[in-house]
Formats: sequence, C-alpha cells, structure tokens
Amino acid sequence: MKDLQVNIRIEVNEKVYIKNPETSELGRKIITGGIDLIAELGFEKFTFKKLAEQINSTEASIYRYFESKHLFLVYITFWYWGWLEYKLVFGIMNIKSAEERLLKAIKILTEQVREDAKFAHINEIKLYQIVISESLKLFFNKNVESDNVEGFFSPYKNILKRVSAIIMEINPNYTYPNMLVNTCIEGAKRQRFFANHLPSLTDQNHSDNDHIVNFYQELIKNQLELK
Repeated sequence: MKDLQVNIRIEVNEKVYIKNPETSELGRKIITGGIDLIAELGFEKFTFKKLAEQINSTEASIYRYFESKHLFLVYITFWYWGWLEYKLVFGIMNIKSAEERLLKAIKILTEQVREDAKFAHINEIKLYQIVISESLKLFFNKNVESDNVEGFFSPYKNILKRVSAIIMEINPNYTYPNMLVNTCIEGAKRQRFFANHLPSLTDQNHSDNDHIVNFYQELIKNQLELK
C-alpha cells in the first residue's frame, strides 16, 4: 500500500493541455506558479504574462503547455478532484461497513485540506482555496456543455458516483443520492469560505472540533435515518 501511494500520479485529461506539464521541470513550475498567482490575485487578474514573470520564463513558453488560462484553470481543478478521488478510494477501501464507509467518505470530502507531501510541486491548501472561489466559473459559463462532452468534469462525477453507490447500498430506495453528495461537497466549500471570511454565516469556530464535517455527517445520517 505504501508503495502504491508513493508512485501515485494524478492523470489529467490530455485534451486540457497541449503538452503535459508533469513531464518537465518548466511544466511543474508553471503549475506551482500558477496556483500561487491565482491564490494571490484571483482568476480574473491572473494572466500568462504575469505567470511568466513569476517563474522567470516567457509567455510563449506557457502557451506551449496551455492554450488559454481557462484551460489552465480546468487543469488544476481537474487535478484537485482527481487527487480527492484518490484520497477517497484509499481512505475507504478497507472499511467493510457501508455506513462507516459513507461517513468516512463524507469526512474526506468535507474536511479541511492539508498539504500532501507526495505531490511536492502542488500546494493543495492554496489549490483548495482556488477551487472554493473560482471553480464555479467552470460550471457557469457558455462552454460548460462542450467542456462536459470533452470529459473535463469526469473526476468530480466519479466522486459523486462512488459515494452515491454507497448510499444506494445502504438504501436502494433513496431518491436523491447525487443531489445529497453534491450538496455536501459544495456546501462544505462555502462553509469553509464563510469560516475564513464571514464567520457569522457559519457555526465553524477555531476549536479543535470540525463542525463542518460534523454537520454534513449529521445531515447524511438524518437523510438516510442512520443511527
């Protein structure tokens, strides 16, 4: 198991990039610098020109990897959901009880993100902040249907399918498994944002207890009438 985790690679849809950034030092610098810059400036102010200055390269060199900053955002968001799916798979694979698997899955999907040393060129904490603040731009835009056809949302869909399957294992008659899982994922993102910026809109505090995780686990239990 340990060897599998060390050698893991998050595969991103090859249609997102021109050249796979994981295959070169410059490509990895583009990913690292891009995440840092979007986290600092926001996506609207982010440009490849600014990124080139950040990593001491040229704008043209970045365009050899990505056609547009939209596709760069797709790449890092796709990577995040692929990484979360990887965490989910390894986190629940040895749990026999479906109810315990479900609650563990909800914990993984809603807990505070921490850096993962297995992927040294990506700061998962900064990336999660980008996913919270910027990823809706990938859904609410005129290209969403064509992006969906290209498979750009497949890791997110995979997560929903995996957790929804556990719900149906527990209660085959439950009508809204995808909606329930999606509500937990998206709701937790908003609550993390509120906890950091608008704390009066949430019940999360600075104690050791993660009230956001607890809330969504309780929501799941109440919906499915679990003990």
